[in-house]
This record gives sequence, structure tokens and C-alpha cells, in this order.
Amino acid sequence: MTHSLPYNLAALLTIPVSCVAAASSSAIIGVTVIDVEAGLTVPGQTVIIADDSIERIAPDGAISLPEAATIIDGSGLFLIPGLIDAHAHYFERETFGPLYLANGVTLVRDMGMANDLVLPLRGALEAGNLLGPELRTAGTIVDGAPPLIPLIASGSATADEAREAVRRQAAAGADFVKVYSRLGADAFCAAVEEAHALGLKVAGHVPDSIPIEQAAAAGLDSSEHFFGFDKLVGRLLGAPVQFTYAGMGADVAFFLRWREIDPARLAAALEDVRSSGLTVCPTIVTFKVGMQTRAFQSGTFAGDEFASQAVLDTWRALWADQADLPAFIWKTWSEIVVELYRTGIPLMVGTDLSVPGVLPGFSVHDEMAIWQDAGIPAPDVLRSATLVPARWLGLDGRLGTIDEGKTASMVLVRANPLVDIRNAQEIEALFLRGQYFDRAALDWLLEEARTSARR
Repeated sequence: MTHSLPYNLAALLTIPVSCVAAASSSAIIGVTVIDVEAGLTVPGQTVIIADDSIERIAPDGAISLPEAATIIDGSGLFLIPGLIDAHAHYFERETFGPLYLANGVTLVRDMGMANDLVLPLRGALEAGNLLGPELRTAGTIVDGAPPLIPLIASGSATADEAREAVRRQAAAGADFVKVYSRLGADAFCAAVEEAHALGLKVAGHVPDSIPIEQAAAAGLDSSEHFFGFDKLVGRLLGAPVQFTYAGMGADVAFFLRWREIDPARLAAALEDVRSSGLTVCPTIVTFKVGMQTRAFQSGTFAGDEFASQAVLDTWRALWADQADLPAFIWKTWSEIVVELYRTGIPLMVGTDLSVPGVLPGFSVHDEMAIWQDAGIPAPDVLRSATLVPARWLGLDGRLGTIDEGKTASMVLVRANPLVDIRNAQEIEALFLRGQYFDRAALDWLLEEARTSARR
């Protein structure tokens, strides 16, 4: 295989990604293409990439290979769409991009950063002046007053203020709007209505002021973490639930009793959520390996070799007072997520990168493995890490599946991920918008990220 050319990570702001292109035309021969939508394998295929797009897909020998094309032997390999982290906070420029790519992630949905930080970052990634996945972002979060995290959120005490906050985000160029925990019910509904009128989807926390069924009926397009479902469990148990802000996850203890709920009542409540069109991004890994506050403060958490001082400082600044989370949260939430899946509620794989212990790319694979172990079949897990978030972002016309005419952001893996989703970690090579990185190049990226983190 042809190696991508090494480059200096310290110069990523000035050296375009195109400098590492293997060729303007490539052909993968003898590969098994994964049909993500159908959950099927299509063996013995030739895939021709021209510039940044998939030009042709056909059985081996059925088409002529372009002259001067880089030929990639796909025998024994499986071709999948680039993975998507549907919930991240992309706050570190130097290591996040290489780590994401080395783990097969070619698109990230950033769920809230200050506009003046994340919008230029999105532009640098789009232009190829910074190495990393494509980025779509909400920019500054729309929260109640005062906002929970003033560094990345604006506060809206009234419906009019919420509408104005949404208009500011639209004018700034946000790809969608994120709402947060402290919004009042009227302000939340106004924000959703204004965003939709401007052609923007709304994602975020279900505010503590409103039941999740009402938030979904009001038009929330994507809910994050377990917020809202904890109160839903409480109400189905007949317990008193307060619709005022009491701290994120304040009602999570209801999860300990969720199996006491009449299955028919639970099914009916989840069907109401499904029929609204809501998509859920559970971020179970956040509560399993994330929030390792004692571990990262002592420097003993898993993956510390890839966490730079800037990342450690951010974790300490944001989560210094957070205790390690009990295991029942992630274990019970994973069981409930399986119920969401069985109801037919669309799910997206996300990690909440920014939380202690969550690492770019690695945690995407952790999240997928958690879903599979909980009982969601591997083909559906893979779909939730590719096609479902691509559709949510309105990018399924060029991403999310392996099809002619789509952007060539793809991953070659050594084993079938439809059999075991952990096989998606067995990465042999990556295409990022047509740029080819073989295993040696990806290993180089990992080493450079490790070295950069130590600096």
C-alpha cells in the first residue's frame, strides 16, 4: 500500500491536508463493502475514488481501473463509512483531530463551544488547514439565566430572550441550536419554535422545567444523555417529580426502580417519544468511563498518555467538584437505551468528549461496545454511528453510507463489524474526503498525538 506522507503536527495550522494526498485517483479492489442501511455485506467489490468522492462501485473485473490510480488491495478487508461522534466538545486543536482519525472518526457533531473558538475551528478543518474530521457545531449554547456554564452558554430568562439568542446563533453560522438544563419551559418552546422557523434543528438537554414527552412534542430534535428519562421513570413510578432545576441528573436515583414500572405503561410512554420524531444520543460511555475525577486528578486514569495538559486543565476547571459516578447509572441507563431501541426511537453514538476519561475516537468504540453488550445488534450500532447522525445533520446525501457520488470518508477494517462491533476498531486504513491514510500513517498520527500530549 502507498503510505500517506508524514507531516509536522506543529505546523498543522499552515500545511493543508492535501499535502499528504496519496493520489487524485485510487481504486480499492477485492474489498467487502458494508451496506450499512441494509446491514449486509457485499463481497468482491472494486471501489474507485476520484478526488474526494466515490466515483464507481462494481464487482471486481466489471470496470476498468483508472490509469495512474493508486491501487489498494482490499482482500480480506471490509469498507465502512467513516464513524461519527454525535456528541463532543471539540476544545483542543492539536491532539483531537489526529486521535479521531486514527480511530476511524471522520465527522464530529460539536455540542457547544463559544462561537469565537469553534466556528474558526470548523473553518480550519473544512479548508484542510488543520488535520481532523469534519465538524458541525451548535456554537454557543442557549441556556436559562444564569447559564450553567457561562464560558460556552448564553442566558435567557424569557421567551423573547431565548428567541434572540437563537437568532444570534443563526446569524453567526451555527449548524443547529443547542438548548440546556436551566431553560424555563416557555423559553425552551420559544427557542425551538424560532430555530425551526430559521431552518435549524434543536438538540440538547431536556430542561428540568419540562417533561421529555412535552419537549419532544414541542419539536426537540435530539435529546442528550439520560436527561428527561430519569423524570419519566419517576412519574411512571408515581413518585413526586419537581420541574425546577435541582442539578443535572438530580433524579437519576429513579433508575434503580425502573423495572417496577408496568411494561405496558413504559411502552406507551416511549411510543409517545418515538412518534414525536425525537432522536436520542445516550452517551453511556460518559457515565461509565467518564467522570473519573479521582483517577485523572491522581494521573492514573486509562488513556492518560493522550490527554494533554490543556485537556487535564479543562477537566479540572469544569469537573473539580464532581465525584466519581456510581456504576448503577451507566448500567441501568444502558438497559433503558435498549428499550428505546426496541421502541424504534432513533439513536446516535456520541461520547460527550470534554468529560474526564473520555478520549477522542477511543470512546466512540467504547460506546458502541457498550450498546452491543447491552443487547443492541451490531448492524444497528454501526448504523447509529454512521447513517443516523448523518441523516440528523442533513448530510446523508454525501455521508453515512458507501455509495457512488458520496464523499470518500471511509474506513477499511480487518474484520466484519456486522458480526461484532468491536471489529470496527481493527482499522487498516482511512479515507478522509479522498485523502488516504494507511495503517503506518495512522500509527504515526497516534504517536504524534502522544508526543504532543506530553509536550
